[in-house]
Amino acid sequence: MTAELPFFVYGTLRPGEVNHDLFLRGRTAAEEPARLPDALLYDGPGYPYAVPHPGSEVVGELVTAAPGAYGRLLAELDRLEEYHGPDRPLNVYDRVRRDAVRPDGTRTAAWVYLAAPLLARRLRESGTEIPGGDWFGRR
Repeated sequence: MTAELPFFVYGTLRPGEVNHDLFLRGRTAAEEPARLPDALLYDGPGYPYAVPHPGSEVVGELVTAAPGAYGRLLAELDRLEEYHGPDRPLNVYDRVRRDAVRPDGTRTAAWVYLAAPLLARRLRESGTEIPGGDWFGRR
């Protein structure tokens, strides 16, 4: 059984973005600003990838599923992010448990989709970093 954690979203699932409307609108109990420490953001293009990186942070939102919506939402987000399960070679993103930080400094465990290892390595070698770790700042 997967723990019912909130999701830390940092790209097209953020409010105002297309996938927020398609996947999250009306299915959340709470959405609040948060940051993901020790991660760096790269442009996909078209969508972002977060990769582990000490000392950097990614800007996003902490999203809590509405009561009764968690299981279906988790399955749909896994499909969207092309996550097939732990350590699967076809994963585009890996869903991992990481601490997100709220504006008041409190930490909470959350699911976050990070670039799978092979893709993360390519991004570190030749990807385009998004300054400030904020998908909205790329514009």
